[in-house]
Amino acid sequence: MLATILHGPGDVRCEEVSEPKILKPTDAIIKLSASCICGSDLWPYRGANEVTAPLSMGHEYCGVVVEVGGAVRNVKPGQFVVGSFCLSDNTCPHCRFGFQSSCEQREFMTGAQAPYARVPLADGTLVATADLPADDLIPSLLATSDVLGTGWYAADAAGVQEGSTAVVVGDGAVGLMGVLAARQMGAERIIAMSRHKTRQDLAMEFGATDIVSERGDAGVARIKELTEGVGATSVLECVGTQESMHQALACARPGGKIGFVGVPHGVTFDGQNLFFQQKSLLGGPAPVRRFLPYLMDLVLDRAINPGKVFDLELPLADVAEGYRAMDERRAIKTLLRF
Repeated sequence: MLATILHGPGDVRCEEVSEPKILKPTDAIIKLSASCICGSDLWPYRGANEVTAPLSMGHEYCGVVVEVGGAVRNVKPGQFVVGSFCLSDNTCPHCRFGFQSSCEQREFMTGAQAPYARVPLADGTLVATADLPADDLIPSLLATSDVLGTGWYAADAAGVQEGSTAVVVGDGAVGLMGVLAARQMGAERIIAMSRHKTRQDLAMEFGATDIVSERGDAGVARIKELTEGVGATSVLECVGTQESMHQALACARPGGKIGFVGVPHGVTFDGQNLFFQQKSLLGGPAPVRRFLPYLMDLVLDRAINPGKVFDLELPLADVAEGYRAMDERRAIKTLLRF
């Protein structure tokens, strides 16, 4: 079968590889209905993460189970499933506490930019729908696998609640999903920080009430102006750079919460400065499995449409163009259909 392999910075190829097989009794093999390119895939593509050997790309996935290992009990062939990018047993103490992304058996999904994929820890990772979903719901169900789940975690970690004010730092796919999540959680005011018209428009469609195009100190000043000098109760940091983290901390009011889900690159903290900020920080890889059943139900009930974040759809053979388009910010998120 054809699959996406990253050989080095800027060098992504669609190549022939062997079809996946059951390696452990807890595995499942799924036939993907769709996959996509994640913003985090751009870190190694841009050379920010070292690539020492060819990488099988892809960790967002949904599709139909075709085979299961002998120990798998919760899913069966023929079922449509969605799984998290963090693979978990969903039974260890951390999983039961709601942090499946810190599972004692944690693995990270790979190889999902392909027509078939092996999913380890299938019983704890995969969630099945009652019936095969309508085709037009596939993009939104795919979004629950990572990008929506991650944006949702950012809002949850930031303590977004009914009537609160939330600031979203980052207008990539995760940031836009953070806007959607904050709206669903009842935030009264949602300030999206974005400099790009198409992303601003989608943020407003997802529920943003204000757009701030300034960055750095000017962006912080604008947030303070909009919040009468107080700052935001909740801030969602969805980028992972030093600038974005500084901006997130500075935008939050004393006692506020920052949910940070951007994979950190070059982010450092000054301990004394952090001490006197008096703000809460919670983040890391999103425990998508905690939210997955609820998010899938919202999609299946057509209460939300996160699939709108995919603004470029390509066949797998053109995956390299999908990476280029996202790298050059010509696309927010690329959907791959099989």
